[in-house]
Amino acid sequence: MIILGIADLGINLPVLIAQLVNFTILLVILRLVAWGPVTKMLDDRRARIAESLSAADQAKAQAAESGRQIQDQLDASRREGQALVAQAQEIAARIQAEARTIAQTDADAMLGRARNEIQLERDQAIAELRKEFADLTIAAAEKVINESLDRNQHRRLIDETLAQSSFREKN
Repeated sequence: MIILGIADLGINLPVLIAQLVNFTILLVILRLVAWGPVTKMLDDRRARIAESLSAADQAKAQAAESGRQIQDQLDASRREGQALVAQAQEIAARIQAEARTIAQTDADAMLGRARNEIQLERDQAIAELRKEFADLTIAAAEKVINESLDRNQHRRLIDETLAQSSFREKN
């Protein structure tokens, strides 16, 4: 009655049994032949993925370490650069101070030379003025007394008079 019921559903029992046996045989063959290599391939793939993840983690850690080392080197370079700039500024300030000192020394020397030259020119002008004054005085005296005087004696007298005068003391 059950057999007749399956046949009523359109299922052929011998064909069904043959298909079940064929499927079981195929399943056993696949288990014996393909199961091992497939699982081995999957295990290998899992291992490769795990290795890749591990390598990625190591690369990430190395990248972080490299980044930290680069930052340390940048900080050291920045400090070194700042030290060089400070040293250069110190040298520039020292050179500037030396240049100011040299310029001040040169200016003082030039001022001293100029004062000496002025004093020499002043002394020469006074001497020339004295000479001209003496000549004029002698000429005037000659005209007044209308006779020739001894020029050397008059010059000596004029020099003595000027030496005793207040005009000489002022200069």
